[in-house]
Amino acid sequence: MHILIVDDVAENIQVAMNILKEDGYSFSFATQGSEALKIIERDTKQLDLILLDIMMPGVDGFSVCKKVKQNPLTAAIPIIFLTAKTDIDAVRKGLSLGAVDYITKPFHAEELVARVRTHTELFAAKKLLQQNNIALNQKIKFEHKRLLTELEDNQKEMIWVLSELMESNSDETGRHVKRVSELSALIAHHHPSLTDDDVDVIRYASPMHDVGKLTVPHDILHKPGRYTEDEFCAMKKHTTNAYQLLSGSKRRLMNAAAIIAHEHHEKWNGKGYPRGLKGDNIHIYGRIVALADVFDALTHARSYKSAWNINEVLTYIKEHNGTQFDPELVAILEENLDDFIKIIEIQ
Repeated sequence: MHILIVDDVAENIQVAMNILKEDGYSFSFATQGSEALKIIERDTKQLDLILLDIMMPGVDGFSVCKKVKQNPLTAAIPIIFLTAKTDIDAVRKGLSLGAVDYITKPFHAEELVARVRTHTELFAAKKLLQQNNIALNQKIKFEHKRLLTELEDNQKEMIWVLSELMESNSDETGRHVKRVSELSALIAHHHPSLTDDDVDVIRYASPMHDVGKLTVPHDILHKPGRYTEDEFCAMKKHTTNAYQLLSGSKRRLMNAAAIIAHEHHEKWNGKGYPRGLKGDNIHIYGRIVALADVFDALTHARSYKSAWNINEVLTYIKEHNGTQFDPELVAILEENLDDFIKIIEIQ
């Protein structure tokens, strides 16, 4: 424990030190208020108590106490006034400024020892409690982060399981949803208004874009020819069915997956489905996956079509720029075409 003794009479400092040294305290001292403030600023972390006289030339004890208590870095250091001023107004002022105790001279050695011991032990206990609270808060934050990470990992695993189940029920390959995932993340990465967090969300949520096809009758889903009007209406329901399935979750990945599944067939000009949303009214996640899904689907063979070459795909996308697709996203694709081609080459 380290104590700063402040008194303009050196003999008084020596008396206090002689009384307290038996308890194993270490000491600093000052004979002026200005000198005391410099020591307090320098040794803030080492000080456990300040014994402070009031009547000193220049900066008096009240001024020192006030400055100490106004500084958040030093405010917690306990101050005991040790002074010859015995009037009640001085006592009241000292305590109102933040001092923890007030001892008048002449004092008994036992009184000084007892009061100093009480307040240094209280201060030590407060510091220990504060340290324990900090450690507890850090532990709680770590555990909270761990649980959130675990929950998010569970969401990711659920998404991949549902995606693989959807793939097994359609003619799409497992690589399709993985390529759409990476294509979507790449578009999001280059989008000026999206964050790294958005990139991660869309990477892990986009594989669910067609999970609603699990609700489409098998004979319609696998029909080789063109759909009748009724069959197409049944097929279009995969968007709303998926949204109804996923939208009840409050988890961010499942919520994003619900949005993507619901809106990835909307078109920039408002002629898509299921709600005919237009332009920016379509969520940016839905707009991104709409482009990524078409880009990958056209460049790979399906049971009902051959793969298109990259020039044919680009021609199609340019022809539908501003009608089916968000022009800003098309520009991102064109500006980073080599990176997109690397992804679609994954078989």
